[in-house]
Amino acid sequence: MVSYNFPSQIHLLMITILVIITTLLTPITTNTSSLPWNILSNDNFAGKLTTASSSVESAATDFGHITKIFPSAVLNPSSVQDITDLIKLSFDSQSSFPLAARGHGHSHRGQAAAKDGVVVNMRSMVNRDRGIKVSRTGLYADVDSAWLWIEVLNKTLELGLTPVSWTDYLYLTVGGTLSNGGISGQTFRYGPQISNVLEMDVITGKGEIATCSKDMNSDLFYAALGGLGQFGIITRARIKLELAPKKAKWLRFLYTDFSEFTRDQERLISETNGPHFLEGSVMLDHGPPDNWRSTYYPPSEHMRIVSMVKQHRVIYCLEVVKYYDETSQHSVNEEMEELSDSLNYERGFVYEKDVTYMDFLNRVRTGELKLKSKGKWDVPHPWLNLFVPKSQISRFEYGVFKGIILRNNITTGPLLVYPMNRNKWNDRMSTVIPEEDVFYAVGFLRSASFDNWDDYEKENMELFPPEYDSTKSRFSAL
Repeated sequence: MVSYNFPSQIHLLMITILVIITTLLTPITTNTSSLPWNILSNDNFAGKLTTASSSVESAATDFGHITKIFPSAVLNPSSVQDITDLIKLSFDSQSSFPLAARGHGHSHRGQAAAKDGVVVNMRSMVNRDRGIKVSRTGLYADVDSAWLWIEVLNKTLELGLTPVSWTDYLYLTVGGTLSNGGISGQTFRYGPQISNVLEMDVITGKGEIATCSKDMNSDLFYAALGGLGQFGIITRARIKLELAPKKAKWLRFLYTDFSEFTRDQERLISETNGPHFLEGSVMLDHGPPDNWRSTYYPPSEHMRIVSMVKQHRVIYCLEVVKYYDETSQHSVNEEMEELSDSLNYERGFVYEKDVTYMDFLNRVRTGELKLKSKGKWDVPHPWLNLFVPKSQISRFEYGVFKGIILRNNITTGPLLVYPMNRNKWNDRMSTVIPEEDVFYAVGFLRSASFDNWDDYEKENMELFPPEYDSTKSRFSAL
């Protein structure tokens, strides 16, 4: 067996960012004895705190479908006060109990779980008559953290405005992504979502509500952003906005040379007038032909692309987008032509679409609905997301994409690899990133069956040093 030894800085970075202690699938049990004797009879939680098996079961599971971690109860708050009351009760109790805020349940390995504690169902606070207040003059939106980003987008677009930094999938809560980082193809230009927050309300571990910003309670502000919920529960965020474009010119370029692929990406993210969005991905000859990302390509091109993938076994896709409206359409067309001419992709393998701004941002929804229709959405997702320094990305490509991944031949789902600029992040925030000026996000966004998901876990472990104890840890995809 060929082994690939990666530099210690990659190992340490992956471990720092991605490892979280969880448990494996277990039978459903509800242990209310771990809660204070008076919590279930507390009038403050009447009709809101439940131990019903259906609620507990739902709170024990997440999008990952890899772990089941059962709470003793679930709180369905109707207001922020309900959450503060619960936290104060835990803080003041002689035997405190675990608490976890759960948004839309898109975590992968029980990160929003509270074993024998209480899971707070944040979505129960969503009120359609309030929750998002948009300031056109201040160019910001005050958003309750339980709202989904797709809901924020719909509301701001009504006023011709939009947030600037996104995740690829929009059906995530504002509080959830801000507690992690919130990255996508806009990050190189605008920074992650946590770099585009002006102010927040946070409930601390003592049950106190604090308004914080870079100028007020700044330690809490920066700690909560990317803090995985360990410094408090975000209940409101003030998000930066800008004028919303109407359309998106969306191009994809195929490469067979990884060095050309990364060189072009790195040049584009350094240009002040470059694309608004940039992501790269890996296409493998044993990847599924119905991968959701392949719906972009014209059916008439599928055989050509498949042929090139089989010839090279691994090829790479560079995806760039430029936003525009009626007044800028002509200039954007010229800019994208110049951009295309400057790239070193395989000539004849460039593809272009013009779509609405909304359709581009919400592009993953199409794939979600397709997978749901086939029963392939609610399956195990042994995802792994890494940050890799620019200086190590070529070695990573050789050892992982062309080594471990090809050898094991079990890939199902997108593999992303795209660069971002460190100067768009803030070192005071909790999220850990490499020290180099440019680093890559590498995402293994794979789907498995309930019978074989552990094969992917074993493959994930191959990226870690041999001395790492895999029996005590699982990976977290941020």
